[in-house]
Amino acid sequence: MEWAEPDLPGAPLTSKTSYRQPGTVATGRTFDVPLDHERPDGERIEVYAREVVASDRADAELPWLLYLEGGPGLKAQRLIGRQAWLDRALREFRVLLLDQRGTGRSTPVNRQTLPQRGGPREQAAYLAHFRADAIVRDCELIRKRLTGGAPWTVLGQSFGGFCLTHYLTAAPEGLRTALFTGGLPSLDAHADTVYRAAYPRIQRKVEAHYARYPQDAERARRIAAHLVEHGPATLDGGYLLTVEAFQSLGILLGAGDGTHHLHHLLENAFVRAPHAPGGAQLSDAFRESARGALSYAGHPLYALLHESIYAQDARPTDWSAQRVRAEYPQFDAERALAAGGPPLFTGEGAYPWHFTSDPALAPLRETADHLAARTTWTPLYDAARLSRNEVPAAAAVYHDDMYVDAGHSLATARVVRGLRTWVTDEFEHDGVRTGG
Repeated sequence: MEWAEPDLPGAPLTSKTSYRQPGTVATGRTFDVPLDHERPDGERIEVYAREVVASDRADAELPWLLYLEGGPGLKAQRLIGRQAWLDRALREFRVLLLDQRGTGRSTPVNRQTLPQRGGPREQAAYLAHFRADAIVRDCELIRKRLTGGAPWTVLGQSFGGFCLTHYLTAAPEGLRTALFTGGLPSLDAHADTVYRAAYPRIQRKVEAHYARYPQDAERARRIAAHLVEHGPATLDGGYLLTVEAFQSLGILLGAGDGTHHLHHLLENAFVRAPHAPGGAQLSDAFRESARGALSYAGHPLYALLHESIYAQDARPTDWSAQRVRAEYPQFDAERALAAGGPPLFTGEGAYPWHFTSDPALAPLRETADHLAARTTWTPLYDAARLSRNEVPAAAAVYHDDMYVDAGHSLATARVVRGLRTWVTDEFEHDGVRTGG
C-alpha cells in the first residue's frame, strides 16, 4: 500500500484569499490535484482548505495541524474566530481545515454536478475516487506544497479518523502526530458486521431517551401511527416523511445534546385541525424541523458513500444497513405499534428509501445501486504495517458511541503500535458532554 506522489512543479496553489475573524486570520486556499492519483497526468479537480492562525501569531513560524472532518461527505466545520476546539489548537498550531474532495468548496458532488459525469454507471465509477485513500493522497500533495515537506499533526474526527488510520498505513512519513476523536475504524469488519454491532447500541440510546423523556414514547407512537394510517407527509421542498424516515431522526441521539434536541422536535408535532383525519395534523414547525434534520441536500456524499467506507474487498455492501435491520424486528415500526409500544428510532445508515424520500438524492438512486453492488474495492488498512507504527498517536474512544463501535475501536487500538487511548463516557461522538 506504499506509493509516492510525482513531483508536480507546475501544480502550485491555484488561489489564496485572506480575511480576519475575531482573534484569527483565515486564508482560503485552493489546490489542484488529480482525480485519480494513479493517473497524475489525467483529469484534475480542485480541493479547498481554510488556513486559520491566531491573529497575534500570523507571521510566526508554527507547526501545522490538519483537521479531517467526519462524514463521509461533510465539509470542514465553519468555525468563527476561536470557537470550540480551535481555540486550544491555535495556541501552538497553524490549522488547516480541509473540505475533503466532493464536499464544501472542493469540487462538490451532488445531484446537480454528477450528471456531468454521464449516466449512473459512470457516476459510480467517478465516486469510487472519493474514499479515504484518495483523500489522504490529496493531503500529502497539499502538505508538501504548504510545509516544504515537513510532517504535520493530523486531527481526525469520526470518518476523519478513518482517513487518518489509512494515513498511518499509506504515508506515515507525512505525520508528526496522529490524534483521533471517535474515529478508530475496524481494520477488517464488513459493513454487515458494523451494523450488527450498531443496532443494539442504537436501541440502548433510544431506550435511554425514552427513560429520560417518558412523554416522548407516546409522542413518537402517535407520530408513527399517523404516518402509517394516513400515509407519508410531504414536507417543504418535496421531502417524503415516511415512518422509516421519521425513525431515522434517531441519528440525533449520537450527539451530546441530541436527546434534548429530539425531545424539543417531538413536543409540538401536532396542531388541532377539526376537519383533518383524526382532528389533528402535523404542524408546520415539526415539518420544518424534521426536514432540516433529515435532508441530505447539504451532504449527499454521506448517503452515497456511507457503506463504501467499510468496503475493502470483493464483497459488495449490498445495502447492508437495510439487510441487517431485518435481523432486528424490534425496529419494525408497524410491529411496535401493533404491540402498543413506541417505535424505536434508528441511527446513522444509508437506506434505499433515502433515495426516494429525499429530493436531493432521488436522481441518484441508480448510482447508489451501482456503488452498493461494486466488487472492486481496494484495502484501506494494513494491520502489519500499523503494528510497526512509529508515529506518536492518541485516541479518544467514546464508551457507548452510537456511530463508531467502541469495541471495534479498541481492537484497532491494540494493533497500532504505541497508540494511547482515552476511553470515556463523559462525552458523546461529537465531543459534547453527555446530558446529565
